[in-house]
Amino acid sequence: MTALAMIIEHEPRAEERRRHSRVKVRLPGQFMRENRQEFPCITIDMSLGGVALAADEPVELAERIVAYLDHVGRVEGRVVRDFLGGFAIAMKLPSLKRDRLADQLTWLTNRQELGMPEDRRHERIRPRRSRTTLILPTGREVMASIVDVSQSGVAVSLASPVAPPVGTPVTVGTTKGHVVRLFPNGLAVEFTRMIPQSDFGEDITL
Repeated sequence: MTALAMIIEHEPRAEERRRHSRVKVRLPGQFMRENRQEFPCITIDMSLGGVALAADEPVELAERIVAYLDHVGRVEGRVVRDFLGGFAIAMKLPSLKRDRLADQLTWLTNRQELGMPEDRRHERIRPRRSRTTLILPTGREVMASIVDVSQSGVAVSLASPVAPPVGTPVTVGTTKGHVVRLFPNGLAVEFTRMIPQSDFGEDITL
């Protein structure tokens, strides 16, 4: 049985398999092994029941893996198959997380079919007041400037050289989220809760 077939096998309901087929998508991220060491990875494909990851670091069958992926955020599961250049995990998600992942996979599929650019789930704008602060888990505050913001996340440039790992919980202004990407002199954060459309505009203050 192939790795991807094993992913499908671990999905809980046949009707969901038909509705939410595997999405071939390349999302960069990091994964953490049971020994808490972190390594880079990139998705090969995903479904509601699992994900196949390309990675150089070997893992053990049945090992618990926690991964932080661009657009998707935190996922976890047990290794059901390893193969040359990667491995697959099976996930058992709570209903709320499954619904959210279903929406994300639908969006990713539509983006690919329409040829949409990366990182554009929602409209991004630059607010009139771009100055803000990034608060790290230690309580340290770093002066930041908003590059752009959407209802689901924000990119900020930083006054101090900090590079918290992908997945780190942070607060931008008063808005909570977690780091999903690093870039020179800044980072991108996905919000824990999406900003309502009624509150989103150039006058927004995080």
